[in-house]
Formats: sequence, structure tokens, C-alpha cells
Amino acid sequence: MNKLLLVLTGVLALGSTLYLLSNQSSNLRLNIENDITIQWKLFKSRFNKRYADPITESYRLQVFASNYLRVLSDVTGTFGVTQFFDLTEEEFAATYLTLRVQRNVNATVSSPSTPKGQYDVNWVTRGKVSAVKDQGQCGSCWAFSTTGSVESALIIAGYANQTIDLSEQQLVDCSATNYGCGGGWMDNAFEYIEESPLTTNSNYPYVAVDQACNSTEIYGVLYSLSNYTDVESGNTVQLKQYLQQQPLSIAVDASYWYLYNSGIFSNCGQNLNHGVLLVGFNSTEGSWLVKNSWGTSWGEQGYIRLADGNTCGLANAASYPTVVPPITSY
Repeated sequence: MNKLLLVLTGVLALGSTLYLLSNQSSNLRLNIENDITIQWKLFKSRFNKRYADPITESYRLQVFASNYLRVLSDVTGTFGVTQFFDLTEEEFAATYLTLRVQRNVNATVSSPSTPKGQYDVNWVTRGKVSAVKDQGQCGSCWAFSTTGSVESALIIAGYANQTIDLSEQQLVDCSATNYGCGGGWMDNAFEYIEESPLTTNSNYPYVAVDQACNSTEIYGVLYSLSNYTDVESGNTVQLKQYLQQQPLSIAVDASYWYLYNSGIFSNCGQNLNHGVLLVGFNSTEGSWLVKNSWGTSWGEQGYIRLADGNTCGLANAASYPTVVPPITSY
């Protein structure tokens, strides 16, 4: 973004912020302005934010102020300052909400073996979920959702332990039916893994940019699938049944997740734009537990709780892989 555009956009952002503040009493407005100043300093320190020049920083401050006012007006108690608060909604979406949804004809469709009944499960506390990762400024959520579900399936099957760390970069670089940092789809990634087993992140490290596929880094213990299964779209009961067996890759509307801090979230629509991992359900509090790929400083140590039901469209495009014993390649 050039400096002139930054200035013009900053003026608009400032005008919008000042308009909102102008509706407050003078004392309250002063308190809010002071609060924003303090929170801005804390934000830059906590997330190690650095800007190229004063013009850029001034603009980012106005974006931050606009987002912070949304926190102050939140009645749900789920909003809070995140690492994305110096981004506009449009900037956030362009980088992080890049899922390309499609339902593939090659997916297995079957009925869950778990009977209807009690659906409470938490795969995190069971030790069957790998560590939270950070996709960085790359639209690779689909790759992290894919590896997350494969990693959990491998742990549950006894083929790996909780420290397993599969290579998202291999998917970004080598899954030709996806678009790398420009977005992708979990089912396409599952199909790639069926044909081309995944190596680990230590062999093929994540760099958060598109690269040419490097087959020389795909070696050692390799992990593959026999197939994958799509869950009936919109069927939350079936989704809960499948969740008893293993975590699932799901697509969600994460348009306002950049505002999420903690609690049970429900401020979303059905525009599927982000890939994540469904890892639990709690009937007592009426919530799903979802693992994200924005690092542990976001949300509840990298997780978000969503209200029971088809919140954020989480049941509209769910799938899970069936793993096979790993092989070794030299």
C-alpha cells in the first residue's frame, strides 16, 4: 500500500473512529482515548509489532482503534485484543480466509458406527491432538486442518505419538489441486496424501511462502491414507457421532474470529472461508472445541469454543481421513 493511499485510508479510519467517539460524553471519550493509547502500546509490545515509517504506524493505530471500539461494544464477552487488530476486515480476509470449498466425488460416504446418545468428548485432554501451530501470513489453513486430522488419526491408531509434526509445506508446495498460500481444500489434500505420503516438518520445514515442490525433502518415515470420508452436510448429530471416533477437518465462517479472545463464540454466518480441526464437544456448556492454526497467543491457547448447533457453518463441510501404517523411504 503506497503512502498516499495509507494517508487517505487513515483519514477515513480516523474519521470513523472519531465519529463513534463523538457520541460519547467528553469524560468518557477521554477515558476511551487514553485506554486506546495504553492498549496500543501493549499490543505492539506483546505481538512485537514494528512498522516501516510513522505514516504506516499512524494508519495502523487508527485501524487498531476501530477494532478496539468493537471490543468495547461487545455484549458477548468473547472479543479481545488479538494479533490481528492492526488489520482491517478486508486485509485479514485476504490473508487468512482463503479456503476454497468444494465437495469431492472421490470421498467415501458412510454412516457413523457410534450410536446416538451421549456425545461428550475432548481429544485434547485425551492426548490425541498435536501441538497448536501457526500458519503465519500464508493462506494455508487448509493444509493445517489436513495435517491436524491426519496427526490425530495416527496418534489414535498407535502409529505416532503426540509430538508428531507433519509437513504443511509439502502440501503447500506439492498438492497441485490446491493453491498454496492462495488457499485450498482439505479433501484435495487428503487425495494428495493418498498418492504421495507426507513427511515430517523437520524434513520439509514450513516457511509460509509458496515454493516449487522439492521431492528431495520427502524422505524418512512417510504417512499415508487409505481414503477419507465426508460427513453429511449440515448434520450436527452425525458430526457428533463421527467426533467420537476421531477429530475432523471442518470448514467454518471465521470472518470475525480475528476479534475472538475467549468464551463461547457465536458471532458468525455460514460463509465457509477457513479450515480448522474439530476436537471436542461439551454438552454441559453447549459448545464445540476447535483447534485453529494462528498460534497459541490467539484465542484460548490457540483454540476456540463455538456454540452448539451449526455455528459458523461447522457442520456444512466436515471430513476425516483413514490412516495406514507408515512406511520408510531413503
